[in-house]
Amino acid sequence: MSRIWIVIVNYGTADLTIDCLRALSSQVACIADIRAVVVDNNSGDGSVAKLVAAIEREGWISWAEVMPQDKNGGFAFGNNAGIRKALASAEPVEYIMLLNPDTVARPGAIEALVNFMDDHPNAGIAGSELENADGSVEYSAHTFPSPLGELDGVARLGPLNRLLWRKAAAATPSQETAHLCDWVSGASMIFRRKVFEDVGLMDEAYFLYFEEVDICRRAHQAGWQCWYVPGSRVIHLEGASTGIRTVARRRAAYWYESRRRFFVKNYGVSGLVVADVFWAVRQLSFTIRKRLNFGAGSGVDIDPKWYMFDLLWGDLRAILTGRVWRIRLAGLKA
Repeated sequence: MSRIWIVIVNYGTADLTIDCLRALSSQVACIADIRAVVVDNNSGDGSVAKLVAAIEREGWISWAEVMPQDKNGGFAFGNNAGIRKALASAEPVEYIMLLNPDTVARPGAIEALVNFMDDHPNAGIAGSELENADGSVEYSAHTFPSPLGELDGVARLGPLNRLLWRKAAAATPSQETAHLCDWVSGASMIFRRKVFEDVGLMDEAYFLYFEEVDICRRAHQAGWQCWYVPGSRVIHLEGASTGIRTVARRRAAYWYESRRRFFVKNYGVSGLVVADVFWAVRQLSFTIRKRLNFGAGSGVDIDPKWYMFDLLWGDLRAILTGRVWRIRLAGLKA
C-alpha cells in the first residue's frame, strides 16, 4: 500500500511549485512510499515543460510527476484529478494530502501529519499550522460558517464575539497542541482515503474557495473528525498562487459565488438571506460605532473594496435570476 499521495494544483505558478517540491524532497526519505502529483490546470505559460524539466534535473522523477489538464476548472477540479489518480492507483493509497503550490513544508511537516493520522483512527482530516512569510501564525483551524456566525466577524465587537464564538465563521485561535475543529485550510490538509470513499470527491462547482469547507462539512456529517495539528508546520505565502494578497483589493467574483453556494447548499436560500441580513445589521452597527468612536476597535477598515456591494447585490441578483434556486435543487438531488 502506498503511504501517501500529495496533490499540488498549479496554475501559472511553476516557480512556486518547484520550491514546494524542493521542500518536499528533503522529507521523502523519512516517509515510505510517498508520491507527489502536480496537476497543471492548463496554465498555458510553459509551466508543464518547466515542471517536467525541474523534476528530471533535480532527480525527483522517482516520486514526483506532472499531470496536465485540458482546462482550468478551478481548485476542486484540479485536486479531484489528482485524487482520482491516487484512488485508482494499482497500489492502494492510505492517505491523500492537498498542498498549495505557494507553500514550503518545514522539515518533518508531512511525517507529523501521517503519524498523527496513524495515532488517531477517527481522524478523517487533519491540517497543518500555517506560517506567514514573516514567521507569524496564520489561523488555519476554523468553525463552519453559518447564518448566525455572520453576526460575529464583521461586527468586531468583543462581547458579541465571545457570545457567538461557537457559531462564528471566525478562526479558532491556534494552540500549541493538536485540537478538534470544524475545518482546516486547504493550503495543507491530509485526508484518510476512506473519507473520499464515504463522501465523494470535492465539489467542482466551487471554482476557488469554500471547497475545503464543503468537504470538511460533508466528512463531519459522515462521522469523521477534523483536527488541527501544529506539529506540522508549513510556510504559506498566502495569495501568491491566486493573486488575492491583500484585503484592500476588490475580491474576485468567484469568492462571492463560492460563499453563496456554501450557504445555499447547507442552509437553503432562506439561510443565505438570513446570513446577509445578519451581516448587514452587524456591518451597520460597526459603522455607527466606528463613527461615534464607541466600542468598534481601532476603526481600521479591513474589508476588501466594494465588499458590501459585491456581497449583497450579488446575492440579491442571484436570487432574482434564479441561480440560487438551481444550486438548492442540485443540492437536494445530490
